[in-house]
Parts: sequence; C-alpha cells; structure tokens
Amino acid sequence: MATEVTNGAETNGESVEKTVTFTAVKSQVFVEATKVNDAVLFYKSAFGAEEVNRVSQPKRKADQEMPLLQSAEIKLGSASIILADASDDDTVKTVGSGVVFCLETEDIEAAVDRAVKAGAVADGEITEGEGAWFGGRVGKVKDPYGIVWVITTPTAKKSANVEA
Repeated sequence: MATEVTNGAETNGESVEKTVTFTAVKSQVFVEATKVNDAVLFYKSAFGAEEVNRVSQPKRKADQEMPLLQSAEIKLGSASIILADASDDDTVKTVGSGVVFCLETEDIEAAVDRAVKAGAVADGEITEGEGAWFGGRVGKVKDPYGIVWVITTPTAKKSANVEA
C-alpha cells in the first residue's frame, strides 16, 4: 500500500502538482553500542522476526574480534524495523526511550511467554484494553534494550454508521 502526498510547485509562473509516493515507513531503533547483533537475535527469538538486511563496518579496531554491525533490518509482520548501534558520533542519543511498538496477535499469553523466555520482562498482567488503539486484551513486555512492546488482540472494526 502506498501513501501519496501532493505538493503544489511553481514552474514558469504556472502551478504544477508534484506527487510524492511513500511505499513504506521503517522505524529505526538505536540500541547500546555493539549490541545490535544481540538485539536481532532477541527479536528473532521473542517475536519471530526475520532478518532481511545487515550492514557491517568493514574496518575494525585491533581490540575487536568481530566486525561492528552498523545496522540490521528485521521484518515483523508487514513492518520493517532498522536496528542500529548508538555510538558516540550518532545524533540520536536516546536508547530505548520514547519508543513503544504494538504487536497484534490472537494468542497474547503465548506471545508474552515467548518474549519473557527470550529475555524480556513482563510489565504487569494481561488486561482488557483501554484507549482508542488497543484491542480487547493487552499485555506488555520490556525488552533487554529498554523498548516497550504492547501486545494486543486485533482491534475490531467499528461501524461507519454515525448518528447525526
């Protein structure tokens, strides 16, 4: 599914509509330096993520045994997430704060259990959802990198009929 944005541009005094199409939104999560590989393994184990791309730093310091993994792209359902090391020269310095991901599943207990077995920490009990975007039941886990994952049942479609 693509999202289109139309901007008015001016050429030779005439207004020309230019369409920009976005085909995907990819979130980027920064984890503590040198822990991207660990994070990829955790997300595979906890949520069944699939790794689709990896970028390694070809140069390495003498004290490093393995090349630095600069980033890895994982796929969770239809979403792509890019994981990257938060190194000293990054403009983003907040690791794991202000980020929450929501996963939908019919089996919340199994999803929370799998994440906890992989190293996440359950955040409270599974409850009935409240709020506009949560489905029926809601569970939360915090992964080893400080990211909160809200696990919900799929949201029921609401009727488009509105009384006037």
